Amino acid sequence: MSPDPRLEASASSDGHAHRQIYSLLMSASRGLPNDDTFARMLATQADGGGALPEGLGLTPSAFAALLARHFPGMSCPDLPPRLQPQWDPRLVEEHGELVVLLDEHRAGQDPSENWMSVIVATGCMASNHLWEDLGLWSRRDLSELMSRNFPALAARNDRDMKWKKFLYKQLCEREGVYLCRAPSCAVCRDYPLCFGSEESSSKP
Repeated sequence: MSPDPRLEASASSDGHAHRQIYSLLMSASRGLPNDDTFARMLATQADGGGALPEGLGLTPSAFAALLARHFPGMSCPDLPPRLQPQWDPRLVEEHGELVVLLDEHRAGQDPSENWMSVIVATGCMASNHLWEDLGLWSRRDLSELMSRNFPALAARNDRDMKWKKFLYKQLCEREGVYLCRAPSCAVCRDYPLCFGSEESSSKP
């Protein structure tokens, strides 16, 4: 599928290109759950941001299906070259475990939840705040993503722990592994690492 000339022009323009690409994608959207979230991710990636590999971490066929379902008639611009992540073998195993965790807690309201499980797990393999690595524009975007796609899991994060920390904590608890020795989060010296602000660089 060749790039849409409108998106291609926006991706190469000066200024807030991600906003222009987002607007064009949303103009072609079908009003489905996750349209907005995918549009933000794609716009950020087209503008050179985020840490997801090509296709948001999906297989080519799954990525094509995502575009066809959420933005019919609109193909994406040529994205900046992306190196495939060179993950530590242990991270590859963790990626699969995260996909399983997320899949088990899907809302069951829309097929795009399947793609979102893979995308979120892939974002967890990078090193910044999860919302940044996913190409979202704020932590609030990520919280809304989690509540919409994985509501039962999101409800467990009732203390507003950083999402990446929270997801890995869920994996540890599933395996019966408890690494933190503090009697409670409130008295733990690492509290700021798990619960500190993630809003320092929200996109305008």
